[in-house]
Amino acid sequence: MSEHEHEAKKASIVVFSGDMDKVMAAFIIATTAAASGIETTMFFTFWGLQAIKKKVPTGKTFFQRMLSLFLKDINGIGPSKLNMGGIGRWMFKQMMKQHNVASLPELRKMAVDLGVKLLACQMSMEVMGIRREDLIDEVTDVVGAATFIAEANKSHITLFI
Repeated sequence: MSEHEHEAKKASIVVFSGDMDKVMAAFIIATTAAASGIETTMFFTFWGLQAIKKKVPTGKTFFQRMLSLFLKDINGIGPSKLNMGGIGRWMFKQMMKQHNVASLPELRKMAVDLGVKLLACQMSMEVMGIRREDLIDEVTDVVGAATFIAEANKSHITLFI
């Protein structure tokens, strides 16, 4: 057997988007990988932080507080197309429910239960005025890009969503 066959399979996913459909895709891929025995890490940066943010106002500076008006939690993010002032988000949630598709909070919980590591981008948090206590408790760590690159370097699958 080769050296590679003894190594644990790993997947790393950068979650850059805060769009409902893209966050859903990221969690579906992460939970599928984890359920398949692949050690999985998700790195949430910029708008993707909404998927692991509590429903709380953020920011210290004027600009950060203004940005906070647009930062949602996992229940508040809308689809990338057809959001229509929030009606699209409601419509997609209804359609997913009719087809027995897990909601975003359920997918996130499933990821946590399957041992997916949830990493938050330190730089994005600093820029956007998001503190560690503004994130859900299940976040594994707040790290810089170098830490994620070291993790992704060991991965067999690396995705950017």
